[in-house]
Amino acid sequence: MEEEVISPVSQGASPAKEQQAAGLGILLQIMMLVLSFVLGRVLRRHKFYYLPEASASLLIGLIVGGLANISDTETSIRAWFNFHEEFFLLFLLPPIIFQSGFSLSPKPFFSNFGAIVTFAIFGTFVASIATGVLVYLGGAIFLMYKLPFVECLMFGALISATDPVTVLSIFQELGTDMNLYALVFGESVLNDAMAISLYRTMLLVRDPSSSNQNFFMVIFRFLETFIGSMTTGVGVGFTSALLFKYAGLDIDNLQNLECCLFVLFPYFSYMLGEGLGLSGIVSILFTGIVMKRYSYSNLSESSQRFVSAFYHLISSLAETFTFIYMGIDIAMENHSWSHAGFIFFSIIFIVVARAANVFSCGYLVNMVRPPHTQIPPKHLKALWYSGLRGAMAFALALQSVHDLPDGHGKIIFSATTAIVVLNVLLIGGSTGTMLEALKVVGDGRESPVSENHDGHNGYLAPYTDENTSTGNRFKMKLKEFQKSTTSFSALDRNYLTPFFTSQNGDDDSPFADNLMPSSRRGPHGSR
Repeated sequence: MEEEVISPVSQGASPAKEQQAAGLGILLQIMMLVLSFVLGRVLRRHKFYYLPEASASLLIGLIVGGLANISDTETSIRAWFNFHEEFFLLFLLPPIIFQSGFSLSPKPFFSNFGAIVTFAIFGTFVASIATGVLVYLGGAIFLMYKLPFVECLMFGALISATDPVTVLSIFQELGTDMNLYALVFGESVLNDAMAISLYRTMLLVRDPSSSNQNFFMVIFRFLETFIGSMTTGVGVGFTSALLFKYAGLDIDNLQNLECCLFVLFPYFSYMLGEGLGLSGIVSILFTGIVMKRYSYSNLSESSQRFVSAFYHLISSLAETFTFIYMGIDIAMENHSWSHAGFIFFSIIFIVVARAANVFSCGYLVNMVRPPHTQIPPKHLKALWYSGLRGAMAFALALQSVHDLPDGHGKIIFSATTAIVVLNVLLIGGSTGTMLEALKVVGDGRESPVSENHDGHNGYLAPYTDENTSTGNRFKMKLKEFQKSTTSFSALDRNYLTPFFTSQNGDDDSPFADNLMPSSRRGPHGSR
């Protein structure tokens, strides 16, 4: 990335020229946003799933960036189209991550919580290590450019961040099983936090001043960052719940203040996490989950409608702008395409690592579930196919250009760019065909998730048969972990909900809602 374009205006330009360039740059961005939304709506109306909205936005960005690159567009205008990871991480990403946590309706999420945590935490760790090791071995046997082992692990961490925005939008349109949607959605939400924590941990290991740290210190540092960030986010969420419960802001003349405070709390959580040297992404994610569960019900009815619509709007704008922004920068950036072997074999290794992630975790989850609650093989295949790479991987790769010397960051960035474009345009566009081929279309569109397991492919709330003796200590440990979902449900119903909300814990079960964002419901009815 060229340092001279970090500032969006040229140093030698006059103030009038700078203002004109800024106006033209912002105007073009607004026009692309409008075009992307209109085109996405037309494509959805005609059920053309081969070019999803995210793919269309990325394609628009690629075309505009390519035209700007071959034209004589002024540098002062072109500078407004450069992708800055700081802008993405500080302004675009927070509303997207918060909305992800905020729109997580508890029933399918917590009913599959053990599986989601297994895929998102353990699975992402497996995929990161597997990718890093395969890339390092590929370099060692001269299949591809050789990177140091720690840098291979950094690449494995950043490329393991999935971003299935494209897949999930098609899931909603075609109507897939609620449990499959919960697994894909829940994994992607927690996966980003895990990937960025792993990347930062590997960056710390690479630091010469930290070279004397052993493996256990690295693990401790990762757990410290992840758990500390999660605790920060949960703490901010609980604080907001108590404020909205006891401050009496739900009267007519204070509802504007109520809405303002609700909008500010997520950013407070994000910046607090970053300021403490933790992960703001993890913090704001858990703030979103907690605020939806406990703070949201303490708001007035009009404030509930406003904050739901506001964050849905802001996250949609941020997601669309991110793909446009990314497409423009991909077309305008100077990439290191001389290492085509690194790109080609990285793609193969990522596919293998994703398979190791999904199918090994699926085996562990099904090991402790009775047959009628196990995850079907076709859902595991859909989950494997849904591991698209997107904005998070791109932003971390762009950051690696600054973090890694000797052009290694540039190689990683170019490989990530190729992987993102391939994933979003080709794999994202073939998702509808994949769902139909696996026969998971229409599994759960019309029928709400129920507590029983008689539905088609339902695998909610796995129970533990106490009379079954497996003789396997590891399996018993996994079964104990599965019990934690039920224990948390009782804790939430009997203690947390009465303390942090105005409800008694019986009227609003933590498993009361659907998961699909298009069918989210507030306590006062449909939006």
